[in-house]
Amino acid sequence: GMAAPTMEERKACWGARDEFWQCLDSHGDDASKCEKLRRAFESRCPQQWVKHFDKRRDFLKYKKKLETEGFHPPEAAAKS
Repeated sequence: GMAAPTMEERKACWGARDEFWQCLDSHGDDASKCEKLRRAFESRCPQQWVKHFDKRRDFLKYKKKLETEGFHPPEAAAKS
């Protein structure tokens, strides 16, 4: 299997992720503006982590959307 990353490697990974995410935030999630940071993120983090963080970001974005826009259940659900 894959060796667990050292603390240094984890820090490098998280740092790269944070920079990438900040870039996405400031460009309205336009990934094309953040390609260099994306590549750094992918090169510093284990593949598994990259997948995990991508999913996590989608989840966090979805959660934020619910918080800012409120959750609107389908009409049918309202008529009980």
